[in-house]
Amino acid sequence: MSAASSIPAPGMPATVPPPAPGSPLAVADLLALMVARFPAATRDAADRWDLTIIIPAGQLRDAVLFLRDDRRLQMAMLLDIAGVDYLAYPDHRRARFAVIYLFKSLVHGHRVKLKLEVDEESPELPSIHDLYKIADWSERETWDQIGVVFRGHPNLKRLLNHHEFTGHPLRKDYPCQKRQKLSVNDPMLDQLEMRLRQLG
Repeated sequence: MSAASSIPAPGMPATVPPPAPGSPLAVADLLALMVARFPAATRDAADRWDLTIIIPAGQLRDAVLFLRDDRRLQMAMLLDIAGVDYLAYPDHRRARFAVIYLFKSLVHGHRVKLKLEVDEESPELPSIHDLYKIADWSERETWDQIGVVFRGHPNLKRLLNHHEFTGHPLRKDYPCQKRQKLSVNDPMLDQLEMRLRQLG
Protein backbone atom coordinates (compact mmCIF):
# COMPACT_ATOMS: atom_id res chain seq x y z
CA MET A 1 0.00 0.00 0.00
CA SER A 2 1.02 3.60 -0.46
CA ALA A 3 1.85 5.99 2.32
CA ALA A 4 -1.06 7.20 4.40
CA SER A 5 -2.42 10.51 3.20
CA SER A 6 -3.26 13.48 5.35
CA ILE A 7 -6.65 13.49 3.59
CA PRO A 8 -9.12 11.06 5.21
CA ALA A 9 -9.55 7.87 3.19
CA PRO A 10 -13.02 6.59 2.29
CA GLY A 11 -14.77 5.27 5.37
CA MET A 12 -12.71 7.37 7.76
CA PRO A 13 -14.67 9.51 10.22
CA ALA A 14 -14.64 13.09 8.96
CA THR A 15 -16.14 14.17 12.28
CA VAL A 16 -12.72 14.07 13.95
CA PRO A 17 -11.12 17.37 12.94
CA PRO A 18 -7.44 18.10 13.43
CA PRO A 19 -6.91 19.29 17.00
CA ALA A 20 -5.25 22.59 17.76
CA PRO A 21 -1.51 22.44 18.50
CA GLY A 22 -0.98 21.38 22.08
CA SER A 23 -4.44 19.82 22.31
CA PRO A 24 -4.30 16.01 22.33
CA LEU A 25 -7.09 13.99 20.79
CA ALA A 26 -9.31 12.08 23.19
CA VAL A 27 -8.63 8.36 23.48
CA ALA A 28 -12.02 7.59 21.93
CA ASP A 29 -11.20 9.72 18.88
CA LEU A 30 -7.75 8.14 18.49
CA LEU A 31 -9.29 4.68 18.62
CA ALA A 32 -12.08 5.65 16.21
CA LEU A 33 -9.60 6.92 13.65
CA MET A 34 -7.53 3.75 13.82
CA VAL A 35 -10.49 1.37 13.64
CA ALA A 36 -12.01 3.31 10.74
CA ARG A 37 -8.73 3.06 8.81
CA PHE A 38 -7.89 -0.48 9.97
CA PRO A 39 -11.12 -2.40 10.74
CA ALA A 40 -9.21 -5.35 12.23
CA ALA A 41 -7.69 -3.09 14.91
CA THR A 42 -8.89 -3.65 18.46
CA ARG A 43 -8.20 -2.00 21.78
CA ASP A 44 -6.06 -4.06 24.17
CA ALA A 45 -8.22 -4.50 27.26
CA ALA A 46 -5.14 -5.47 29.28
CA ASP A 47 -3.91 -1.86 29.12
CA ARG A 48 -5.91 -0.16 31.86
CA TRP A 49 -4.17 3.21 31.77
CA ASP A 50 -3.26 4.08 28.19
CA LEU A 51 -4.43 3.35 24.65
CA THR A 52 -2.88 0.22 23.17
CA ILE A 53 -4.22 -0.91 19.81
CA ILE A 54 -3.66 -4.45 18.54
CA ILE A 55 -3.26 -4.66 14.77
CA PRO A 56 -2.38 -7.53 12.40
CA ALA A 57 1.32 -7.87 11.68
CA GLY A 58 0.74 -7.38 7.96
CA GLN A 59 -0.61 -3.88 8.55
CA LEU A 60 2.30 -2.58 10.63
CA ARG A 61 3.92 -0.29 8.09
CA ASP A 62 0.62 1.13 6.84
CA ALA A 63 -0.49 1.79 10.43
CA VAL A 64 2.81 3.49 11.27
CA LEU A 65 2.58 5.71 8.19
CA PHE A 66 -0.98 6.62 9.12
CA LEU A 67 0.01 7.56 12.67
CA ARG A 68 2.96 9.60 11.42
CA ASP A 69 1.45 11.36 8.41
CA ASP A 70 -2.25 11.93 9.10
CA ARG A 71 -2.64 15.61 10.05
CA ARG A 72 -4.93 14.75 12.96
CA LEU A 73 -2.36 12.41 14.49
CA GLN A 74 1.14 13.64 13.50
CA MET A 75 2.98 11.11 15.66
CA ALA A 76 6.45 12.08 14.57
CA MET A 77 8.18 10.53 17.57
CA LEU A 78 8.75 6.82 18.08
CA LEU A 79 9.55 6.59 21.78
CA ASP A 80 10.45 2.90 21.98
CA ILE A 81 9.97 -0.62 20.67
CA ALA A 82 9.52 -3.30 23.34
CA GLY A 83 9.34 -7.06 22.99
CA VAL A 84 7.17 -9.07 25.39
CA ASP A 85 7.23 -12.78 26.21
CA TYR A 86 3.95 -13.91 27.78
CA LEU A 87 5.17 -17.43 28.58
CA ALA A 88 3.54 -18.52 31.88
CA TYR A 89 1.72 -15.17 32.14
CA PRO A 90 -1.45 -15.80 34.21
CA ASP A 91 -4.54 -16.54 32.09
CA HIS A 92 -2.81 -15.52 28.84
CA ARG A 93 -4.40 -17.30 25.87
CA ARG A 94 -3.05 -15.28 22.96
CA ALA A 95 0.28 -15.38 21.12
CA ARG A 96 3.36 -15.93 23.25
CA PHE A 97 5.31 -13.00 21.80
CA ALA A 98 4.29 -9.42 21.10
CA VAL A 99 6.08 -6.27 20.04
CA ILE A 100 4.81 -2.91 21.27
CA TYR A 101 5.55 0.40 19.54
CA LEU A 102 5.15 3.62 21.54
CA PHE A 103 4.33 6.78 19.57
CA LYS A 104 3.87 10.43 20.54
CA SER A 105 2.75 13.53 18.69
CA LEU A 106 5.07 16.45 19.37
CA VAL A 107 2.49 18.83 17.90
CA HIS A 108 -0.59 17.71 19.82
CA GLY A 109 0.80 15.70 22.74
CA HIS A 110 -1.31 12.57 22.36
CA ARG A 111 0.23 9.10 22.60
CA VAL A 112 -0.68 5.63 21.38
CA LYS A 113 0.85 2.17 21.49
CA LEU A 114 0.62 -0.34 18.67
CA LYS A 115 0.79 -3.99 19.68
CA LEU A 116 1.72 -6.68 17.18
CA GLU A 117 1.43 -10.35 18.08
CA VAL A 118 4.03 -12.60 16.45
CA ASP A 119 4.17 -16.31 15.79
CA GLU A 120 6.22 -18.30 18.30
CA GLU A 121 7.68 -20.62 15.67
CA SER A 122 8.69 -17.81 13.32
CA PRO A 123 8.63 -14.50 15.22
CA GLU A 124 9.14 -11.78 12.66
CA LEU A 125 7.83 -8.38 11.62
CA PRO A 126 8.69 -5.90 8.86
CA SER A 127 11.30 -3.33 9.79
CA ILE A 128 10.35 0.34 10.09
CA HIS A 129 13.95 1.60 10.31
CA ASP A 130 13.36 3.68 7.17
CA LEU A 131 10.35 5.43 8.74
CA TYR A 132 11.96 6.34 12.09
CA LYS A 133 15.73 6.45 12.55
CA ILE A 134 15.47 5.32 16.18
CA ALA A 135 13.89 2.05 15.00
CA ASP A 136 17.28 0.94 13.67
CA TRP A 137 18.71 0.40 17.16
CA SER A 138 15.38 -0.34 18.86
CA GLU A 139 14.75 -3.24 16.48
CA ARG A 140 18.26 -4.55 17.08
CA GLU A 141 17.71 -4.46 20.83
CA THR A 142 14.36 -6.25 20.53
CA TRP A 143 15.87 -8.96 18.32
CA ASP A 144 18.87 -9.32 20.62
CA GLN A 145 16.84 -9.65 23.81
CA ILE A 146 13.62 -11.39 22.66
CA GLY A 147 14.43 -12.91 19.28
CA VAL A 148 11.93 -11.16 17.00
CA VAL A 149 13.38 -10.82 13.50
CA PHE A 150 12.73 -7.56 11.65
CA ARG A 151 12.63 -8.25 7.92
CA GLY A 152 14.44 -5.66 5.85
CA HIS A 153 16.62 -4.32 8.65
CA PRO A 154 20.01 -3.35 7.16
CA ASN A 155 22.21 -4.71 9.98
CA LEU A 156 20.29 -6.88 12.44
CA LYS A 157 23.04 -7.87 14.86
CA ARG A 158 23.61 -7.95 18.61
CA LEU A 159 23.36 -4.65 20.41
CA LEU A 160 23.46 -5.38 24.16
CA ASN A 161 24.87 -8.89 24.17
CA HIS A 162 28.19 -9.85 22.62
CA HIS A 163 28.34 -11.16 19.07
CA GLU A 164 29.01 -14.77 20.14
CA PHE A 165 25.98 -14.86 22.44
CA THR A 166 23.53 -17.71 21.81
CA GLY A 167 19.83 -17.31 22.54
CA HIS A 168 17.78 -14.36 23.77
CA PRO A 169 18.09 -13.55 27.49
CA LEU A 170 14.71 -11.87 28.02
CA ARG A 171 12.78 -14.92 26.92
CA LYS A 172 11.11 -16.45 29.95
CA ASP A 173 12.61 -19.89 29.27
CA TYR A 174 16.19 -18.61 29.11
CA PRO A 175 18.18 -19.99 32.11
CA CYS A 176 18.70 -16.93 34.31
CA GLN A 177 21.99 -18.24 35.74
CA LYS A 178 23.49 -19.11 32.36
CA ARG A 179 26.78 -17.37 31.55
CA GLN A 180 28.31 -17.05 28.09
CA LYS A 181 31.93 -16.16 27.52
CA LEU A 182 33.27 -13.99 24.74
CA SER A 183 36.40 -15.31 23.03
CA VAL A 184 37.00 -12.72 20.30
CA ASN A 185 35.91 -9.07 20.29
CA ASP A 186 33.77 -7.81 17.43
CA PRO A 187 35.76 -5.11 15.55
CA MET A 188 32.42 -3.69 14.30
CA LEU A 189 33.96 -2.97 10.89
CA ASP A 190 30.63 -3.57 9.15
CA GLN A 191 29.01 -0.77 11.16
CA LEU A 192 31.96 1.56 10.61
CA GLU A 193 32.00 0.93 6.87
CA MET A 194 28.24 1.45 6.63
CA ARG A 195 28.52 4.76 8.47
CA LEU A 196 31.38 5.91 6.25
CA ARG A 197 29.34 5.13 3.15
CA GLN A 198 26.43 7.14 4.58
CA LEU A 199 28.78 10.06 5.07
CA GLY A 200 30.09 9.77 1.53
